[in-house]
Amino acid sequence: MARNIEEIIQALNDRKDELQLGGGQERIDRQHEAGGLTARERITALVDQDSFQESGMFAEHRCNLFGMEGKKMPADGVVTGAGSVDGRLVHLASQDFTVGGGAAGELHCTKIVGMMQASLKTGSPFVFINDSGGARIQEGIDSLSGYGKIFYNNVMLSGVVPQVSIICGPCAGGAAYSPALTDFIIQTRQARMFITGPSVIKAVTGEAVSAEELGGPAAQMNNSGVVHFIAEDDLEAIAICKRLLSFLPSNNLEDPPLREADEVILPDKRLNSVVPVDPKQAYDVREVIGHIMDGGDFMEVQESFAPNIVIGFARIQGRSVGIVANQPCVMAGVLDIDASDKAARFIRFCNAFNIPIVTLVDVPGFLPGVQQEYGGIIRHGAKMLFAYSAATVPKITVVLRKAYGGAYLAMCSKDLDADRVICWPTAEIAVMGADGAVDIIFREEMRKADDPATRRKELVEEYRNTFATPYAAAARLQVDDIIEPAETRRYLAMALDVLHSKREFRPQKKHGLIPL
Repeated sequence: MARNIEEIIQALNDRKDELQLGGGQERIDRQHEAGGLTARERITALVDQDSFQESGMFAEHRCNLFGMEGKKMPADGVVTGAGSVDGRLVHLASQDFTVGGGAAGELHCTKIVGMMQASLKTGSPFVFINDSGGARIQEGIDSLSGYGKIFYNNVMLSGVVPQVSIICGPCAGGAAYSPALTDFIIQTRQARMFITGPSVIKAVTGEAVSAEELGGPAAQMNNSGVVHFIAEDDLEAIAICKRLLSFLPSNNLEDPPLREADEVILPDKRLNSVVPVDPKQAYDVREVIGHIMDGGDFMEVQESFAPNIVIGFARIQGRSVGIVANQPCVMAGVLDIDASDKAARFIRFCNAFNIPIVTLVDVPGFLPGVQQEYGGIIRHGAKMLFAYSAATVPKITVVLRKAYGGAYLAMCSKDLDADRVICWPTAEIAVMGADGAVDIIFREEMRKADDPATRRKELVEEYRNTFATPYAAAARLQVDDIIEPAETRRYLAMALDVLHSKREFRPQKKHGLIPL
């Protein structure tokens, strides 16, 4: 029987309304009771109002094994499409836990891959909101193949468009590798992420561990360093994602967004007293960062992992910059295995996306110890040397206080092709600290002295005045300028303006081989 157009349109709208309910109102209510939003609610919170255009709403699986025949899976358990965030295009996928636990099957993964490829074609960031029980077991190899395609496309997007993963629920097994291949992971307090769950670990190794201890956000931030940001709930995770994207370009061919700048930069005399003159006295380097950035706005990354080094995004005169800074109030700011890995990865991200790097140096050296050596501090520390040397974006280094030995080189010295190296007058640049140097160089002289303690004190002062100052390095053109701390923000702003058009050419090759 023929129908009129109104009936046909009504049938379409009814079908869409049904599909938009996902697994149904009862499961939606359970999602809310557990403290989470639905897949579509997360998208609504992320994108600008009325900007989301969905793709693949009518997708249906074709599995007919193990009870799947005729089973309805609205949108095949994942909502995909494009929208804008602060007026800038993004492509995204949001897994729907109300539909089969968000399990990933063939069509589910095909939809995700489609959005990833659309990101690549349009040069727009890709955001993946994870809330899934893992692979759809009933689909067997088709599900595994789908995950493989996602992993492959994660790598294809890497360094071309920013990729952000938001973990809002379970993310277990092979599913955890896609977030690990993206640039940033935001995990909520309710989410859990691990390769093998507590029951499997108990069965295989006998170790008893809770899901929270194993895959909670604190474990994956503090212990493993997998997670970059922790959010209290879905809405905060979305807010973190939006703030993060505001610092980043849409792709590797663009510059980061430029914000309005101050007309005049006045000296900030507070900086003159932030760093103690005594090299053994601790302070929080984030206070320095706060004084030299626009509005004190600093988005720290991996705050609780390897806290002896601080990384994150900020703006100077409206320009996005990446910050790498030693943290003297944690382990004296020494570089260890985790700090080296953390910094090197961040440096490479900034370089891929045209974000200038500002390095704040107050480093006594690499962490000594048997476990550090056995753990490979040589190859891990070499990652920083590699990352800085390979980076072609503007690189500006500010030596605040201590800068000793190989760790100084690893913090982007002039020899690693830093475009500007400036020092505060409190800076000490040397192979090692004066105390250690004197004990090695003048051991015999002090032993023969009538008063060894007095003679040692004299030699330490002589060494410090000769080598452990910024002036010796400036005399060799290893330092471009020595400035009053209060002038730091103005110097950085002027340098970034000059270096904005920097172009650097390197030998042609597929890629360098970063130490692993």
